Parts: sequence; structure tokens; C-alpha cells
Amino acid sequence: MMDPKIKALFLDEYSEEGAARYGVNPEELTFIGGFQNFIYSYCRKDRRYILRFTPSTLRSLDGVSAELEWVRYLARHELSVSVPVNSMEGKPFEQIDGREISFYASSFTYAPGRRIGYPECLGNPSLYEQCGRITGRLHELSRSYRPTGACKRHTWEKNEYLLRAEDYLPQDHQPILQALQEMKLELARLPETPEQFGLIHGDINAGNFTIDEAGEMTLFDFDECQYSWYTEDIAIQLYYLLYVFGEDSKLERKEQYELFMKHFERGYTEDCRQMPRNWKEQLELFLRLRDIIVLVGMHRSWNLGQPDDWTRDFLQDSWKRITNGKSLIDGF
Repeated sequence: MMDPKIKALFLDEYSEEGAARYGVNPEELTFIGGFQNFIYSYCRKDRRYILRFTPSTLRSLDGVSAELEWVRYLARHELSVSVPVNSMEGKPFEQIDGREISFYASSFTYAPGRRIGYPECLGNPSLYEQCGRITGRLHELSRSYRPTGACKRHTWEKNEYLLRAEDYLPQDHQPILQALQEMKLELARLPETPEQFGLIHGDINAGNFTIDEAGEMTLFDFDECQYSWYTEDIAIQLYYLLYVFGEDSKLERKEQYELFMKHFERGYTEDCRQMPRNWKEQLELFLRLRDIIVLVGMHRSWNLGQPDDWTRDFLQDSWKRITNGKSLIDGF
């Protein structure tokens, strides 16, 4: 869900102006959702495209510019991604000035194929191998990537969920904030060598890629890209395959973990690529980090006053793991 405060600031006239900047009739826009951004689709010459509006409270002008440059670099090097499209004036994105905040409008080709959601993504060796393959290639390209301009994406410690955790969490969540501070110290001690650290996607999950009829995977939504350890990109994918299994389903969680590890590594190491150094040792740490980020995100965007059964159980399990320094794979 979108942050209610930001949602209230996004007026119809902003989407209309953004559409015009890309030569699109506002009536041709179809709103398709978005967790942090406002996402629309439109068609041109029988092809579908995305029109995204990013609040200036979420990303800076330089941050959006750096994201789009990174995605274009990946596309030029034949990684299958949703490619940025210039505006009518040839700009990589357009700034729409609102009454209180601005919104950055950017457009992308629509990823071909279909998404593989729950439960189809679970217990899927072929999918995990493809995830490993595209992640490995992305990290390989990251090692050689050098931004051409002055704009550069943020590093891990400036992730919004870490910076603003205290703003989003209730006052009785001080133990979570304490765990976060301790985790930041652990992360700061990790080596930042080229074999381990670089520009990552930051949010690879079943909602951010498609599979076409030929089995080709296309990545999109690089809005969370940041400089971090490559293991974080792996841990995020694993997390969203495991968090659906509660504490009463640890056997299923373990089986899912083992299946993912085997086939993801097989895909990642194709073409003689090496896994990130010390990735297995770091995996639990980044799974714990993702637990905190998800918890903060839920409190930021959801009304948790009367959670459903799954959400209630997840919040309880997550609290226990975070405050006890445990991860979803603890004991495996």
C-alpha cells in the first residue's frame, strides 16, 4: 500500500501533466498500483509501456537519474530489463512540480510475459535457477559499472527504511530499534571489496520480474537499487520464499531453503561466475535485516490496528526473531 500521506498529495492533474510530457493522452492511462510510486500503463503502436511517478520525498532528482542510467547500462549489456523511455523532449525523466512536493515521471517498456506469484513460485527449481542466472549476470555487470555523471545511488545505510525506522515504528518498538542499531554495527564491519560489494537491484522478488513463453526472465522496478553487499540481493529473494511459512511450518521452510540454495547457486555460477565471497556466512545477517525492513514497511504503509490472522502471526514471529537475533534459517 502507498503511504497515505503521499497518496493524498498526488493529484489527478499531476498524472495528466506527466502523461502529456510523454505524448500520452491521460485517458489512455490505466492505474495499476504501486507500493512507493504511482504506476500506470499505456499503449503505443501495439506495445505496452509503464509510466511511473516517484515522490520527491522518496527519491532525489539525482537518485532517479542514477537509477535510470544504471538500468540503461544493464540493457546495453544485454541483461533483460524493462528499459527506460525518454520523454517527448528527449529527457530521461520529467519533474512535475506539485503544490507541496514534486513527482518525477519516468517511462519504461512493459516487461514481456507474466509474473509467477504465490504459490506457483514456491518449490520451483527452474525458477530459482533462472533467478540465480539473472542475479549472477547483474552482479557481474555491477563490478564493471562506473557511473558516467556526478549522480550516484545511495549506499545501504541511507536506505529509507533504516533512516526512518524510528518515525514509522510505534513507540513500544524500542527493542526493534535497538536490534537495528546493533545490526548496523555488524554491517559496517563487513568488507566492501569488489568481490562482495557493489550496485544491487535491492528488491528482486516474484513481483518484480516476469517470465515469457521462451522462459526468458525480465527484471524491472529498480527503485530500490543501492550500493550494498551482493549477498543482500540473494537474501531478499530467499526471504520472500520463506516468510510465508510460519513457525508451525519449519519443515516446509527448510525444504524450500535447501531447494532454493541448490538451484540458485547452479544458475548464478553459470559461465564460470563465482558466488560472492562469504555469501553463506552473511546470509543470516541479511535475512535478519530484511525482517526489520519488512516490519518497518508494514508499519509505514498498513493499518495494523486489526490485522488478519496471517499478518498477526507474522508480526509476532518477526518480533521474536528480530529481538532474539534469529533469522528465518536459524538452525538449518
